[in-house]
Amino acid sequence: MPPAVALTGDTYRVPEPLPAGTPGALIAATDHGPQARLAGARRWTVVYHSTNGRGADVPVSGTVLLPPGPPPHGGRPVVSWGHGTTGVADACAPSRLADLGSGAYIQELGALLRAGYAVTASDYPGLGTPGTHTYLVGSDEGNAVADIVTAAHQLAPGLGRVWFAVGHSQGGQAALFAAHAAHPPGGQRLGGVVAVAPASHLEVMLTGVKASHVPSELSFALYSLAGLAAIDPTDASVSLRTLLGNAAAATASRVLAGCAMNSAQELKGLDTEKMLPLSADHLKRIGERMGAYGDPDRAPVPVPALIIQGEADQDVPAAWTNQVVAHLRKLGSPAVLYRTYPAAGHVQVLGRSVCDLLDFLRTHGGTPQTACTPPDTGTG
Repeated sequence: MPPAVALTGDTYRVPEPLPAGTPGALIAATDHGPQARLAGARRWTVVYHSTNGRGADVPVSGTVLLPPGPPPHGGRPVVSWGHGTTGVADACAPSRLADLGSGAYIQELGALLRAGYAVTASDYPGLGTPGTHTYLVGSDEGNAVADIVTAAHQLAPGLGRVWFAVGHSQGGQAALFAAHAAHPPGGQRLGGVVAVAPASHLEVMLTGVKASHVPSELSFALYSLAGLAAIDPTDASVSLRTLLGNAAAATASRVLAGCAMNSAQELKGLDTEKMLPLSADHLKRIGERMGAYGDPDRAPVPVPALIIQGEADQDVPAAWTNQVVAHLRKLGSPAVLYRTYPAAGHVQVLGRSVCDLLDFLRTHGGTPQTACTPPDTGTG
């Protein structure tokens, strides 16, 4: 067994230098036992090897959840869950949090666990582990979502051969990229992908935030700039100080040091124009770089996919997801199913759609579906 997971401050401790390991190989693991808040599931915190978009071996942290009771014949299918935006500071890693980042996520994962799925939940590279989180870098996130399934097979007994990539917002983008993972779990079959309000249109996101004059939207812009800088820390042209200037960069650093759930006070009253003092041409060039590595509709999805969208979503507009679905189909994706939910917001759509999610998983190799009652995941 690997050593127990340990922390240095807010960061999970990993050997330095990192010994070579195959994607999904465990570096450390801690068994926390059954969790009442998570349908009685046994919970592990893990640190494992993954590969970033440049082919480098990187440590990633995450969570593994196993429902109570004996597994079915053939083993439990695995859902690899991709979380939405929590921030870029190590303290924001969902594996560090009792609710994995959101009360709505507890309800969503609880429904999956009660339906008989084992659940893995990656934190993504640099979120909880050394280095800066490569926020919205699709290949980094997608590889991490796939590689934690390999890690889970080293810990949790009774896992089956079928796995699914499922995620919300940032995690919806990650789930779509997981279908193209550099190292798919060996001996496993990806049954399908479910992307709930997937992040997209990165090429216009910064321009939209600047023009919005809505301070709360700045968190996504600043996290995205941090993610861009994290791809190559030696590239001074994309450092916050170079892009934003001294004053805005200092404010941005304070925002990035906290977590998304607590960012409202730090962002209150900020001027989006002053916080993003870049010309239209500069924003366009940066947006093109972000879109190239982060837009989830640059390649067809090779397995059945379910895209879920709330029509009242203010964070990921329905018009964007409509275009993502149309483009994935145009590229030749074999089976893209699209479900929209009137009056559902960015978080509320999780509860509204959970029964459709379970039905999709069942249809593509998941567990038999029992009676399903959608949980209330709020109004946002």
